[in-house]
Parts: sequence; structure tokens; C-alpha cells
Amino acid sequence: MNRRRFLAFGAGALAATAAGGVYAWQIEPFWVDLVRRPMPLANLPETLVGKTLLQVSDIHVGPHVSSDYLIRSLVAARSLEPDFVAFTGDFVSFRSAHEVTELARVLRSMPHGRLGTVACLGNHDYGRNWSHIGVADDVSRVATDAGMVMLRNDVRVIGGLQFAGLADYWSPEFGISHGEPLEGTLLAPTSSPFVRTGSDAGATLRRLSAGQPTVVLSHNPDVQDLPIWDGVHGWVLAGHTHGGQVKAPFLPPPVLPVKNRRYTAGVFDVGPGRTLYINRGLGFTVQVRFAVRPELTLFMLERAPSVA
Repeated sequence: MNRRRFLAFGAGALAATAAGGVYAWQIEPFWVDLVRRPMPLANLPETLVGKTLLQVSDIHVGPHVSSDYLIRSLVAARSLEPDFVAFTGDFVSFRSAHEVTELARVLRSMPHGRLGTVACLGNHDYGRNWSHIGVADDVSRVATDAGMVMLRNDVRVIGGLQFAGLADYWSPEFGISHGEPLEGTLLAPTSSPFVRTGSDAGATLRRLSAGQPTVVLSHNPDVQDLPIWDGVHGWVLAGHTHGGQVKAPFLPPPVLPVKNRRYTAGVFDVGPGRTLYINRGLGFTVQVRFAVRPELTLFMLERAPSVA
């Protein structure tokens, strides 16, 4: 290779690297992928066959994510006219009360399910060190005012589906018997209007009624590896991982905020009659995505064989 060809090759490589960097920084983080999937549910009534459930996750309202981008994405999601909507946590990247105020503005554009809109919280919704119940209460209040049913270790039947929502795994509300609260945190005060007194995540799952079509909202997929799921059938919707945000083709992402590194994104069989889906999220904590586009997920409900 002569000098001229070497310099041309080097210039081309630099240009390709720069173009890739611009793509990963300015294009893919805002290029939303609408994923459509079936959701087979045992004991689904005939009236719900063909209905849709939209999952929205990890919007991360805050300094790193453009509110205008989130509003555009939520307006586009509204056009899908879903029957159910499920938000699976990390509404904010909390720094101050400003993020909670901005969340209220963003959620004015949110999609609502014709039959119901439910939500759970993520670790960022508990403020710094994931330990501030007051921040979680403020986020819950804004979400509730926007029209969601916020489930913090709670079970509700809405529109013919049984929904459970677990407190975030890293939060002090998850429950000291199974969770891993950070040192120095306390369980949520019983005066909180959004907490079911005396209920932890395990107790919440035990309250599920067998024989009903069930969807569990649990932000962190690592919860699947805890011994609290006996007899729970249905789907579990999670987020938290952002799919790793960056990955090389055909390789797993190098960075994931979970212990079980198989929990990247997409569908996982996690037990008899139970399926986990991990959404890649709309937002991010660092503005970069490569081969891991942000995601909205639209499920179509269909009947599955009953589980003994």
C-alpha cells in the first residue's frame, strides 16, 4: 500500500467511525421500534381475544432525555389505540423536584388503555440510592393524576385481566425477606397512601387468584430468580436493562444492570406457564444506542392452553 492509498484508507476509516458515532448518539437513541408480539394467556375470556396491550418502559424524564422526544413518542403510541397500557417503571432520572414536575408535563401526552392503564415503579423512581419513599410517592401521585393505576405491591382486576405490580427490587419497599435494600434504608412508612401495609413482593404474588389471565409488572428482571413465583402463571413485563443500549452484532451487550446476564431484552421462558418480556425502554441514562433501538411493545391477546 503506497502512502496515498494508506492516507485514503485512514481518512475513510475515520469518516466511518465519526458517522457511526453520530448515528449512535443522535439517530438510534430516538429511532423508536414498534415491536408487535402475541401474548397467549390461559383462561383469557373470549371477549378479550384480539385486544391489545401496549407496554411503555423506562422513559427516564430528566436531564439526559429530551422531553420533546418522549412527547412525540407517546403521541405516536396513542395512535395505536390500545385496549390496555402498562408502564413498567423508571419514569424519571431523579435529581430534584423539577423532574417530577416535568413528568407531569410529559404524561399529558401519554396513551390510555380503553379498558385500563396500569403501572409499577422502577429503581430511579425512588430517588438517590433508590431509597427515598417520598420521591416514589411523588412519582406515583403524578402517574395517578395522569390516569394510571399505580401498583406498588398490589393486585387489581381491570378490564377482565388480573394485574399485579411489584415494588422495585432495589427499593426498600420490595421486602426485606426477599429483596436487597441498600444499607441504611428503612421499609416504607405505613402512612404512605400508595403502599399496601404489610405487603412485600412475595406476599403480593401469593394474593393472585389462580385461574385468571394474569400480567405481572416487575421493573427489574432479576426478580424472576427469587423463590417467590410458585404457582404464578401468565406474563411478567419488565424493563430496566435498556437492552444494554450498545451491542455488537450477534454478541451480547457488554454492560447490563442485572445479575443474570441472560436477561437482556425480549422473550424468556421462566417457568411452567410463565413468560417474561423485557422491554428495551424509550429513554436512557447515557445518550447512546447502537443495535439496541428504543422500543414500544404492542401485544395482541390470544388464548393459551390452561395450566394445571
